[in-house]
Amino acid sequence: MNEHPLWTPSPERVARAHLTRFAREVRAVHPDRTIGDDYQSLWQWSVEHPEELWPAVWRYCGIVADERPGSAPWNEVVRGLDRMAPPDPELGPRWFTGARLNYAENLLRHRDDREAIVAWDERGVQRRLTYAQLGGEVARVAAALRREGVGVGDRVAGFLPNTPEAVIAMLATASLGAVWSSCSPDFGPNGVLDRFGQIEPVVLFATDGYRFNGQEIDTLGRVREIADRLPSVRRVVVVEHGGSRESGVGRATADLAGIARGMSWSEFAARDDVRPTPDAPLPTIRFERLPFDHPLFVMYSSGTTGLPKGIVHGAGGTLLQHLKELVLHTDLSRDDRILYYTTCGWMMWNWLVSSLAVGATVVLYDGSPLPRANPGLLWDLAQAERLTVFGTSAKWIALAEKAGLTPRETHDLGALRAILSTGSPLAPFGFDYVHRDVKPDVQLASISGGTDIISCFTPGVPTLPVWRGELQGRGLGMAVDVFDDGGDPVRGGPGELVCTRPFPSMPVAFWNDPDGRKYRAAYFERFPGVWRHGDWAELTPHGGLVIHGRSDATLNPGGVRIGTAEIYRQVEQLPEVLECVAVGQETGDGDVRVLLFVRMRDGLVFDAAVAERIRARIRAHASPHHVPREILQVADIPRTISGKISEIAVRETIHGRPVANTEALANPQALDHYRDLASLRTRA
Repeated sequence: MNEHPLWTPSPERVARAHLTRFAREVRAVHPDRTIGDDYQSLWQWSVEHPEELWPAVWRYCGIVADERPGSAPWNEVVRGLDRMAPPDPELGPRWFTGARLNYAENLLRHRDDREAIVAWDERGVQRRLTYAQLGGEVARVAAALRREGVGVGDRVAGFLPNTPEAVIAMLATASLGAVWSSCSPDFGPNGVLDRFGQIEPVVLFATDGYRFNGQEIDTLGRVREIADRLPSVRRVVVVEHGGSRESGVGRATADLAGIARGMSWSEFAARDDVRPTPDAPLPTIRFERLPFDHPLFVMYSSGTTGLPKGIVHGAGGTLLQHLKELVLHTDLSRDDRILYYTTCGWMMWNWLVSSLAVGATVVLYDGSPLPRANPGLLWDLAQAERLTVFGTSAKWIALAEKAGLTPRETHDLGALRAILSTGSPLAPFGFDYVHRDVKPDVQLASISGGTDIISCFTPGVPTLPVWRGELQGRGLGMAVDVFDDGGDPVRGGPGELVCTRPFPSMPVAFWNDPDGRKYRAAYFERFPGVWRHGDWAELTPHGGLVIHGRSDATLNPGGVRIGTAEIYRQVEQLPEVLECVAVGQETGDGDVRVLLFVRMRDGLVFDAAVAERIRARIRAHASPHHVPREILQVADIPRTISGKISEIAVRETIHGRPVANTEALANPQALDHYRDLASLRTRA
């Protein structure tokens, strides 16, 4: 047990935090509630009285919506609060009935000369857009979409890198009440079609290429194939990935031959009647205000166990939850500059872009997080842009340490006050690295949620200490608990992470799931009426959590359930090991044995001595149950497009079973290493 926190916020920082001011306002409005100065009592009130929490968040964050003189913008805050997963989805929880709003309008409420977007790639800064310029570009693209007949409920898709065009196209789509869905250009055609083919988009925004690790990768061939196989698409808009430093928006000079219905970005967005004039210096945008739960985004499950599920998120729930997390849990304000390393296929992109609603500067980065030519490039960016919030993944933090990066000694990170980490559990040694070699006085918030909720169950809490290896706390309004197999709360040990009460960013539906059967099976089959998220987690005495890995990838040797992250935390501290993956192999007698596959650092050799050091460390710092039966070297480890290790793909491969959807993997060829290990099956 940790005796002292790694970081504690100063009294001055706590006093000026949005969370502190919010709690003070809540106490003034609800003096009968028992809400003290501590976060735990505020959280307890929030889950016991969500009908009071969410209107308070709405008002504190200043959400723009249709107003009714003398009354709230809604009829009811919530209907069906006691029915989290009913047989009839129409009877389920409904939030803010009668309210009408537009997501894009809230993100574009600021139309001034402050920087809205700064875009970097591996070559450095590429473009800067003010809020006024961003609004102008959105107005032009929205007008072009209207010319194409795009309206409320139509789908628009983006096959784009993390550049301003992706943000502009998404906001233009949302302004019309249409539905946006995107994936990154490193997807293969089948992976794109598995996703976009379900939703039948009418317009496709696509890039002609992207840059990664110093290489220029042409995607026009993929765009042609995707366009040919999406008969619903009426227009393909092609963006040159280099963009234009002068205009701040993309210019497409690529060869569009063979792309049916193709048009360049500059041609598509050219519209004189929405350009600024002396009488109207800011182009106007007609925002379609629609019901709170009107579809905004279609996100996708990883697809490693079958066709990706299309998860539909509503405009109001997404906006409200994001603002709660950005303003209250990240303490974001107009003066902040925030980056999250992400692609357009990961929900953290949507989360990041919602920062525009706060008026902060959103810094986009497209490229390798550790480019060979300059592994410290993201720290160069953090220094040059004076980032205040830096978001990344636990894997990147581990690899940055392996690469020997010590930005505390090489960079000026004086503006940086928070580092956010997600994607997988951040190991305790990752906390040590950040506070030792990056910046001692920084809030390191390991956060966790998912595509399913387009937000976090456990975000950062800027008024709480950071304890080594722990997530700080449960998010306001998120009734998170840990259950055993029988559905009873667990204390002092791991179990299934669940949420016992509804929240606004629950999906409004799954695509092509009219009776809600797939939706209910995904989250409520294990514990009726309780959301089972699929994480193997543990509540801590500090009020935080430790996540041990995905529950569908937990190991069960000899009947002892083990989270894979418990093994990774030990193995990846060995300097010679770059990364690893652990799976359970069925032995034929109802038991499993743990197999560990390790990827060594370049130039280092795996031998019996390394294997013994791995076993000894696991035995000493985890338990004898965690020690793998076999340790084998592999050249690569399969991971999803969003960078998460795919234990399920490895597990299925070593058992000789097909992997349902290799298009969901960034490096499907990595599975060849495991497929060739046929002797593993014969020795089981």
